[in-house]
Order: sequence, then structure tokens, then C-alpha cells
Amino acid sequence: MTEPSVPQTVIDRERLAMLYQREVDQFAAAHPRSQAAYSSADHLFGRVPMTWMNKLASGFPIYVDRAVGNRVFDIDGHEYIDFALGDTGAMAGHSPAPTVAAIQQRIVTQGGLTTMLPTPDAEWVGAELTRRFGAAKWSFSLTATDANRWAIRLVRALTGRPKILFNAYCYHGSVDESLIVVGPDGDGIDRPGNVGAPVAVTQTSRVAEFNDLAGLEQQLAHGDVAAVLMEPALTNIGIVLPEPGYLQGVRDLTRRYGALLINDETHTFSAGPGGATAAWGLEPDIVIIGKSIGGGIPCGAYGLSEELADLALRRTDLDLVDMGGVGGTLAGNPLSVAAMRATLEQVLTASAFEHMIALASRFTEDVQQVIDRYRLPWSVSQLGARTEYRFADPAPRNGTESAACADPLLEDYLHVYLANRGILLTPFHNMALMCPVTSEQDVARHREVFEAAVGSLVG
Repeated sequence: MTEPSVPQTVIDRERLAMLYQREVDQFAAAHPRSQAAYSSADHLFGRVPMTWMNKLASGFPIYVDRAVGNRVFDIDGHEYIDFALGDTGAMAGHSPAPTVAAIQQRIVTQGGLTTMLPTPDAEWVGAELTRRFGAAKWSFSLTATDANRWAIRLVRALTGRPKILFNAYCYHGSVDESLIVVGPDGDGIDRPGNVGAPVAVTQTSRVAEFNDLAGLEQQLAHGDVAAVLMEPALTNIGIVLPEPGYLQGVRDLTRRYGALLINDETHTFSAGPGGATAAWGLEPDIVIIGKSIGGGIPCGAYGLSEELADLALRRTDLDLVDMGGVGGTLAGNPLSVAAMRATLEQVLTASAFEHMIALASRFTEDVQQVIDRYRLPWSVSQLGARTEYRFADPAPRNGTESAACADPLLEDYLHVYLANRGILLTPFHNMALMCPVTSEQDVARHREVFEAAVGSLVG
């Protein structure tokens, strides 16, 4: 006999709008200095240092006074448990002591913040990245976006093919080629909202849905794809995890059709000390990493397989030294390299990841229990030290499904409710990230506030 299904809770939208406005009013009353700073920022484009800082639930941003560990303190005197952690940039925590010490030594004792010359730390960082991710040869950048751009140049040059294949709603920074999604007829179209595309994105790129091997093969069969550039799990559209066999299928198809495989681990580094590449036994030709490995100092890197690096260096027609477009004046500077060494050697260690992933598992269990208690049609997904709750059940299996289940008002309500009670989530989605100093008490506090927020909606 089939068990009767339990009806799921439907959130009253009028109640949601009323509660949201109440939280926004409370936020404004509690943050007069931040509001005044924002209102007087007349010389900043969008009133903020970068326009994405206007992705807010509260109407204006929190202005930071200081941050340490997993705590942020604002200019209005409030303290927050920070689960946003700079959208992965501060996965090591804010100002981790070993990284700060390395930065101070470089600045105060050694000097030479940018020299266009190598330091011994660079080889140490390269060797450590090889140990963790497997790629044999590494080159540094200041952002993962730049590392992606330079990797794209290399794979086009080495394969003689013009196009890069992406997953719909992927995240690879501001790389022009990546801003492509699957259109209604299954072909690629420009991602909505893209600013100033140099050409129609279909001239440079192809696209397939995540977890869709048939769609991927259909695109690779054109024979013009230099590389598949992908995240091992989608992240910035909300966590979308790979289905069993999918990532091995991608690797098999790229080899069959002569395309290279680039894994962007900038966010999926949360899967473990060697990212998803090590945790899931992946075999990419190129690995991209950035943000977190510098402990907050701008940095990025791309790693090549031995075979690919040798092939590139043998090509006398490629100018990899001067005008070839695969480097920047400040890339690999002594300060960022010192920060990377300290962070990898002493902060984001294997034991730190063990602690972070265990806490993320606890966080995930807490959220699932609240979802179950209130019979919400939501889901929660975990990617190592990163957890995210979604307004869909089952969880989306590709980027288009993930984008379709967005609920901006509900998301904003939860964000501002938590912020008013001292908890920060990543403003772009409902993502929480653990760092080495996140505690069980911090996770328990999130459970308490999250459950109260949900209860306010359905009570």
C-alpha cells in the first residue's frame, strides 16, 4: 500500500513581502553609519568600489571596520559570524596569522613587493600545487579570471581550434567566452545581462548543460572545440553536483574528440586540499585555482600537464615571453607568492579541511532538519566545506534548472533576517562556507537563526 504523500508548505507571498520590509527597516535603523557612507559615496560608480557590491538584500552595504578569523565588524559596531568569507576569497579566514606574518616579512623586512623577478617561494608554491592537484607546471596570475583567459589562449594555440565549450550558468569570472547559456532550441545564446560582449558569444564558444553527456557529445562532434572549461560542480548559480559517472564521461568524450579539459577549481577547492580534482580522482589537462590560496591577497594560478607544458614550450612560433598575452606585470609578484606559500603550508592544510568539511556536514544536516520539519519544497547541497540551500526539491541537476528555481524575494528575506541577527551568507546565493576557525557554536547559531526565519514565514 502506497504511503500518502505529506503536503508541502506553501509560503504566503504577501506575508513574505511584509516580513521582508520589516527586516529592511530594522537593518536601516541599526546601520546609520553604513547608510550615511553609502549615501555620500558620490565619486564611486554605483556608490561602491565594484558594482557587484550592490547585490544586496538590505538596500545598502554593510561597511567593514575590521575582520578577523570568521568574524566581521562593521562601522556601526555590529559583529557578524561570516559564512560568506569573501565568496571563497577568505576561505582561509580573515587575516590568518601565518599569512599575515609572511606578508609583514615581505613588506617590512625584505621589501620588493613587485619586481618582475622570481623568488624562491614560487617554486615551493608550484611544487605544492602539483602535489595537491597533479598538474606538473604552474604559472601565476592575480586572479582566476586571468588564469582562465591565459589558459584559453594556450589551448587555442596548441590545438588550432577556435572554440571553448562551457556549461550553462558556469562561473569563470568575467571571461567573455564563458557568458553563454543553452537557448530554447538547445543551441547556445548570450547569457542575459552580459555587458559589452565583443562578439556574439556563439562565435567563440559552445555550451552544454551540466550533467548532460549527450548534449556535450553533440557539441564536441563539430570538431572545433579546443577545450572544455568547466567547474567539477557548478557553484555560482548554486551548487549543482555531478551525477555518478558524469565527470568520467566528460573526460572520455574530450579525449575521443580531441579536446582538452580544463578544471576551474576556484570554488570547488572547498572539496578538499586538492579540490575536486584530488577528492574525485579527476584527470584534467589544465587546472585553474585562485582567490583562497593567497589568504586574501590577490592571486591565481593555472597548472598544465607535463605533456601540454612541453608542447607549448617547443612551439617557437608562440611568444610566451613578451607579447603572447599569457602574463601580466604584477603576476607572480613576491607579495602574493609569499602569501600563497604561507596559506598553503600553514593554514589550508589537510587537517584544516577535515575540520571544515565536518562542520559543513553538520551545517547541512541542520538545514535539512529544518526543511523537513516545516515540510518545505527546498533542498540542501554540500560541496566539501561549502553548503547551500535551494528553493527546489529535488535539487537542480544543471545550470538552467538552477537559475529557474531562484526566488529573489525569499533569498533577500533570509539574507537580511540573518544579517540583522549577526550572520552573513554569500550575497549572490544562499551559500555558507567554513574556514579553519569556524566553530560548532557558529554552526549551531546559524541553525537557531535560520529556523527562526523559516518559522516566521510559515508560523
